[in-house]
Amino acid sequence: MRIERLVLGPNDWVPNNPSIAVRVYRGLHTADGHVPDAPAFEHMFGAHGWPPDWRGGVYDDHHYHSTAHEVLGVYAGRARLEIGGPGGKAITLEAGDALLLPAGTGHRCIDADDAFRVIGAYPDGQDWDLQRAAPDAATRARIHALPAPPRDPVDGAPF
Repeated sequence: MRIERLVLGPNDWVPNNPSIAVRVYRGLHTADGHVPDAPAFEHMFGAHGWPPDWRGGVYDDHHYHSTAHEVLGVYAGRARLEIGGPGGKAITLEAGDALLLPAGTGHRCIDADDAFRVIGAYPDGQDWDLQRAAPDAATRARIHALPAPPRDPVDGAPF
């Protein structure tokens, strides 16, 4: 596994999160060497305090969450996502990759193959919201008040 880190400041109308880096986990494998399937990602995230919440794709419009950090585990297919808002960084994810999005981090799906599917999970006690507009003062305050997750969703290490 290889981890890429991106620190993103405000961009256009998207606040992002300059305090916590986006993490892209590349090439995850199960103990027997396979790419994790949906139950394997759900087990991994849940064991590290990030209970799985949903299965599906990623919205194709820019959005962010102000009340929760999010992790996506890609268990099938391939997609290009734009991270950080309009004109942000395009990244390609494929089965076996995961993406940690700190609260406030803009993201959207640029394009995906028909097989693309992810697991979405959030730290214990954090309920996600969906923001598609510039933050007001209360939204910014929620993002900045949200502490870093206690543990990494992939390896369980203290954050």
